[in-house]
Amino acid sequence: MQNHNKRIKTLSLIIERYATVFAYIVLFIFFSFLAPGFLTPYNVINLLRQISMLSIVTCGLTICIIAGDWDLSVGKLAGLAGIVAVSLITSGIPTYIGILAALGTGILIGCINGLLITKVGIPSLIVTLGMMTVCSGISLTWTKGLAIYKTLPESFTFWGSGYIGPVPTPIYIMVIVIFLTYILLNKTKTGRYIYAIGGNKTVASLSGIDVERYRFMGLVICSSLASLAGIILMGRLGSGQPTAGGEFLMEGLASVFLGMTTIKPGKANILGTLIGVLIMGTLSNGLTIAGVPHYPQEIVKGTVMISAVVAAVWKAEISI
Repeated sequence: MQNHNKRIKTLSLIIERYATVFAYIVLFIFFSFLAPGFLTPYNVINLLRQISMLSIVTCGLTICIIAGDWDLSVGKLAGLAGIVAVSLITSGIPTYIGILAALGTGILIGCINGLLITKVGIPSLIVTLGMMTVCSGISLTWTKGLAIYKTLPESFTFWGSGYIGPVPTPIYIMVIVIFLTYILLNKTKTGRYIYAIGGNKTVASLSGIDVERYRFMGLVICSSLASLAGIILMGRLGSGQPTAGGEFLMEGLASVFLGMTTIKPGKANILGTLIGVLIMGTLSNGLTIAGVPHYPQEIVKGTVMISAVVAAVWKAEISI
């Protein structure tokens, strides 16, 4: 009897820990039957390409949130970085310099955020909310609110719409970024320190961890990955769109929150975040194939996010 109860308890813990993973499997099967064309090699590749940029952004957000910080500027920063690259390249600057300038923009914004948060002591929510507006303003001022429609070289569009063999380039970049983020967070001293800082900054500091340094590092990594996503996005669009990238923030946070309900319940973790990204991407892709208009899709995705967070808070897994 005791062994039986133990097995039931173990099974219950497994189901609770991986409930979100099971929910995604059910969702995938549901759309496989509901939406003709969903479960085809072409659409699976298309789905992975669609989530590639969001995955890259959420890797940075995951690192930030683990360290106890927020970055609300990622969406508008992605747009700004893309505009920087497109503007320079269409003006005759070599592609690699345009890409480096875009990445440099992300690093610069990350450094400004990091200094204001760690040195001046302003809460990350306030700093990055302000920076979100600044990035949007720069993009719109730079372009006068107009899209940049000029022929972009293949050396740039390759990063967003090119292929290496039968697989789109963004998928390779996504896999590399996820792998490196997983190694950083789970296999290095830096990752352990970041988790420790997010758990309790005071205890981490008393343990000899340079809290300001690792928080600063997390914010810079987050901004750098947002700018990388912006480069890929503009390469995919084939133009400079000053309002592009805004959706990365809401969907990125939704993915991280969903990830906090699985694998390591109550903690942001890269594998959980990946499940969250897959859920958000599959919802969008499946609903589109099923013929559901864009605006109702936003209602569904928002509802999924709220439900996941409410369930986690109710279980005392997350305190937000």
